[in-house]
Amino acid sequence: MHLPSQSTAELSLASDWQKSLQQAITDPAELLEILGLSQRWLPAAQQAASQFGLKVPRSYVDRMARGDINDPLLRQVLPIAAELENAQGFLSDPVGDALAKADNGIIQKYQQRALLISTGACGVHCRYCFRRHFPYNDELAAKGRWQQSLQWLAQHRDIQEVILSGGDPLSLTDQKLLPLMQGLAELPHVHTLRLHTRQPIVLPNRVTANLIDTLKRSGKQLVVVLHANHANELDESVANAMEKLHLAGIQLLNQSVLLAHVNNQADALVNLSRRLFAIHVLPYYLHCLDRVQGSAHFEVPESEALALQAAISAQLPGYLVPKLVREEAGKPAKTLVG
Repeated sequence: MHLPSQSTAELSLASDWQKSLQQAITDPAELLEILGLSQRWLPAAQQAASQFGLKVPRSYVDRMARGDINDPLLRQVLPIAAELENAQGFLSDPVGDALAKADNGIIQKYQQRALLISTGACGVHCRYCFRRHFPYNDELAAKGRWQQSLQWLAQHRDIQEVILSGGDPLSLTDQKLLPLMQGLAELPHVHTLRLHTRQPIVLPNRVTANLIDTLKRSGKQLVVVLHANHANELDESVANAMEKLHLAGIQLLNQSVLLAHVNNQADALVNLSRRLFAIHVLPYYLHCLDRVQGSAHFEVPESEALALQAAISAQLPGYLVPKLVREEAGKPAKTLVG
């Protein structure tokens, strides 16, 4: 099957997002300079980035406040010295991905659902990423070799929902996604295709008509679970991307991570939920931090998390209050906190 025909404008949009990805900032010195921040932060940033590289699109940096080292968007991506501390109880695989590996590229933690590691690439390197130590090079599916994973899914007819994760599945081009969508279309027992992606938030020009058409080739009900942590991330470019997905009939949800010095204030969480709803996205989960090595400085105590949940529940209608959850290795579902 050939790719759907693309207009010149669509081809230009495709090259735009790929160019934006290629031009992402990877040098801490450049990031500090662009934001007008002191280079005294540089040695620690370079040291931390040597363990887990910096990567952030310029369009995302444009949403940050100049001269503010505590900007909530910057805090999510700037490498700092605290990442190098060996905090007790923080692990390389805090959610038990290795224990739940069912086949090459396939992780199955919950009944009737399977997660496919579609790629190791992301549009942004979030400093609290629970897969920052994940061995992507060991996974054939992450290298674009879907056949073994598709065969496993075909043999397990109890699987009703496939979740594409990574990395970020929308780091793949439409041309690379198409054969995967075609393979999924041949699995009649799979009813829902869910994508976990941050790409439309940090790189909204990734959302094109051709991408939507490619995803629809799966023949499945489509759910896109986004990852935004702060209302400042959701500018008009993101709103425009959400409008395209919404008009295509795709269910849009958001999961956030509760992060110290980013969104651990009731007003920040309330504003996030309201802004999400304004752009057609329903809040889904508010995750307590996955305790991955290098992220201890982001952790919010559970007592504070519960107080925040109570505060936002008092201000928002129930459908805008995300579930406060924790993922625990080996459990049959997310654990509701409180």
